[in-house]
Amino acid sequence: MDQTTKRTGRRSRAISALIATSVVATGASVGTVNVASAASACEGVTLNVLFPQPHQGAAETLIADFAAATGGTINPTIVPYDEVAAKATLDAQSGANTFDVVDTFYINVGALAQDGILMDLSEWIASDADLNPDDFIGSVYDPYSLNDGKRYGVPFDGDTHVLFYNTEILERNGITEPPATWDEYLADVKTITENEKANGIYGAAILGQKSPVILGSSYVNRLAGFGGSFLDENGQPALDSEAAIAAAQALLDVAPYALPTPQETAFDQALPAFLNGQVAFMEFWTDLGTYAEGPDSKIQGKWGVTSLPVGGDNTTPIAALNAGFVLGVTAATQKKDCALEFIEYASSTATNLKLITTTGSGIDPVRISSLNDPSYAAFNSKVQAAAATALNGALAWPTVPAAPKLFQELTDGLSALLDGQGTPAEVLAQVNESWKAELGG
Repeated sequence: MDQTTKRTGRRSRAISALIATSVVATGASVGTVNVASAASACEGVTLNVLFPQPHQGAAETLIADFAAATGGTINPTIVPYDEVAAKATLDAQSGANTFDVVDTFYINVGALAQDGILMDLSEWIASDADLNPDDFIGSVYDPYSLNDGKRYGVPFDGDTHVLFYNTEILERNGITEPPATWDEYLADVKTITENEKANGIYGAAILGQKSPVILGSSYVNRLAGFGGSFLDENGQPALDSEAAIAAAQALLDVAPYALPTPQETAFDQALPAFLNGQVAFMEFWTDLGTYAEGPDSKIQGKWGVTSLPVGGDNTTPIAALNAGFVLGVTAATQKKDCALEFIEYASSTATNLKLITTTGSGIDPVRISSLNDPSYAAFNSKVQAAAATALNGALAWPTVPAAPKLFQELTDGLSALLDGQGTPAEVLAQVNESWKAELGG
């Protein structure tokens, strides 16, 4: 994997490096979380956990708190987000069986379950009263954990995109409110770029690097906004629909007015541009609001956040579950009881609340109780309101076993589109046929 691709899995580390923000707890998050029972299955046990790099900050918090609560040791292995599934699979298939717990992008659940990498946790989830699965946010619980009627993990990071904007730039350009439609968004971005690009200011940063969680997310934001879907009611690909094509066209139309160059823009390029006041709009995960108020941000008090725009006949804002991570237990672990205790601990209300109020954790709400907790609102009221809206019904990415391959095919097609290779209708027709072949349609 080249260095450009590896950078796309480093959101939390990139943010810390770019704006020099250390991983510190603030407000209600101060102190350790102790939700384990007195008789811990983890006392004296070392648990090997595979984390994606966006969760490096969360891992550091968990290592300290879990040891204090249980007497157990977390031994983390941290890799780029898009290497987690491959590393877990290789570990199991080679017979090494190093890992006890895997923290993975939820679209990988189907593939990992089919390959026998993850343990079926259905009975445990149903019988463990302390887990309280009814408290998981409904829009993330099934997509993150359920595959073919069985549950293979618990939600850990409830990722979705919202639209951040720079109020100062909007005011300078006579824009009194953020756009409600993708057409309004295009007009605003175009106006700002034409007025200010000579001064290095652009209407938007478009995350367009060729990675599913980067370029794929930018497209899916528009697919949801136009009321589209990945699959139809029969489970067949729907990427040749009017809404799907309109979404691709909306992405293509705004690219010329975005921070140069969209195809080379990922976390490392977009984040400093927004935090330094160089772009007016950016679609991003809700935890960006924490950094916007950080000590090294140049836009403190000069930003806002709102739902993503709508398009076509759709009038209801719909977020997309872009990224999002689940904790699963490996089928080969010899430390099952401790592994289950850890994922219960890490996904608990107390831990989720601490992590979403800790700068640099890379974690967003997965619990209804933590999402609505007053301390989260106090920590960052604008972000809390946006997260509550975005997570109230969202477009989930398919998690069928072929999902990783499907989304790479979609991303490759979208990248070709931005490079001028075909029209939205032509590109998506080709991707749709590839999906049909994969899904047996």
